[in-house]
Amino acid sequence: MSDIQTDLARLDWPKGDGLLPAVVQHWLTGEVLMLGYMNADALAETQRSGHVTFWSRSKQRLWTKGESSGHVLALKSIRVDCDADTLLLQAEPHGPTCHNGTSSCFGDDVRPPLGFLAELDVLVARRDADRPQGSYTTRLFEGGVRRIAQKVGEEGVETALAAVAQGEKELLGEAADLLFHLVVLLRARGLSLADAAGVLERRHAAR
Repeated sequence: MSDIQTDLARLDWPKGDGLLPAVVQHWLTGEVLMLGYMNADALAETQRSGHVTFWSRSKQRLWTKGESSGHVLALKSIRVDCDADTLLLQAEPHGPTCHNGTSSCFGDDVRPPLGFLAELDVLVARRDADRPQGSYTTRLFEGGVRRIAQKVGEEGVETALAAVAQGEKELLGEAADLLFHLVVLLRARGLSLADAAGVLERRHAAR
């Protein structure tokens, strides 16, 4: 979690009459979840509790997102913009963020194109932990690492064949199968797609 204690003195509270806009972003997918407003007390409570808390302009009091529904936003990090008058909070949503039932207050179609891969990573981890009966993912995990690795190999070959001998639809279908089984294989070894992405990021930074 990013610590902004050293930045508190430079936050430009007077610009907004004691309130700063706070954009909340999904910490994994990058989806913008909502916009709220914080005063100094709301920011302090957010840091203390680990749950995103705003100053409600309609209720005229501190308001923790999800205090009634249980759909809290678990804080992951806080950042300050270059003008010190806007906050960016990364959080893990526990349920839909919007009271309308959508994942974001801006609708369900604002997730970045690759954001679903992060959701898939989380879903596979949940399947590994819960092992629901009848789930294909459960069957894969129960088959063990060797069986999952075999599936990754099969899907890799099928993806390569589709690339040279079939159309775009078939290639995309095989590539999707390969990605899914790769996520399962990583999870079976106690790793995640984020770990693999981290390796790529470090390689890129070293170039």
